[in-house]
Amino acid sequence: MTTTQGLHAPMNPSRWTSTRTLGLWAVCAAMLLAGCKTVHSPAPVEERATSASQVKPAAAPEAAKPASTPAATSGDARPATYTVKPGDTLMRIALESGQAWRDIARWNGMDNPNVIEVGQVLRVMPPAAETAVATKPVTPPKIETKPLDAGTKPAASAPAASAAASASVAPAVPAKDNDDDVQWAWPAAGPVATPFDESRNKGLAITGKAGDPVYAAADGRVVYAGSGLRGYGNLVIVKHNATYLTAYAHNQTLLVKEDQVVRKGQKIAEMGSSDAERVQLHFEVRRQGKPVDPTKLLPPR
Repeated sequence: MTTTQGLHAPMNPSRWTSTRTLGLWAVCAAMLLAGCKTVHSPAPVEERATSASQVKPAAAPEAAKPASTPAATSGDARPATYTVKPGDTLMRIALESGQAWRDIARWNGMDNPNVIEVGQVLRVMPPAAETAVATKPVTPPKIETKPLDAGTKPAASAPAASAAASASVAPAVPAKDNDDDVQWAWPAAGPVATPFDESRNKGLAITGKAGDPVYAAADGRVVYAGSGLRGYGNLVIVKHNATYLTAYAHNQTLLVKEDQVVRKGQKIAEMGSSDAERVQLHFEVRRQGKPVDPTKLLPPR
């Protein structure tokens, strides 16, 4: 009789543990082999914004740059406004700023130019729009030429007609007024008694006899003719362009009026001693309102 005891006998514990250990090592080895065969895809690339310190601003296009103003172009360093101080008059403010008093009154909407208040802020430079209009070149009107009918005599040639049209619209004073291109001449024939001294004498004292002629030193427009500026007597101020004006003081007679256009060498007054101790012409040249030595501009005698 065959027994089944050997078939159902329990397994030795130490043998079972060895078998389990071998099984675990087999599983680990299989997993390692599978991992070696796995194809790893590259990690996704993350785009990160560059820090602001590393970003260089793009150069601004040339067209985006603001255009230079006429004052900047001409190197005009005058302030645009002036605060009224005790003892000021509009005439003196105009002289010190190198402007016509009527222009300052107009820019500030002043009904009575003789009434200004201490502390009042006045515009002493033209508005930008007015500056642009003033510096805009004058262009002659376009003239159409048509064929003449047979037997018709032309009244004038096209170039002559164009020249006449240009002369009719051209300003009396040259439109280019932002430079130093001024043709100067002596305003009187007498000797210089007192030279220029910015602290004590802001011009030249030219002596002569009462009634001697006083001439315009350059082409320009009269912006003041009167006796409203203390210390100057009968005074003429001529504005030559946006940079220069000249003053002629102590006259006995004035021969020009405000807004009158004058030419270099034109007689504008007669020498006198108004508001002065002797007969003399006090002659000033102001560049952007600042007195400069006239002898550095006038031709040598």
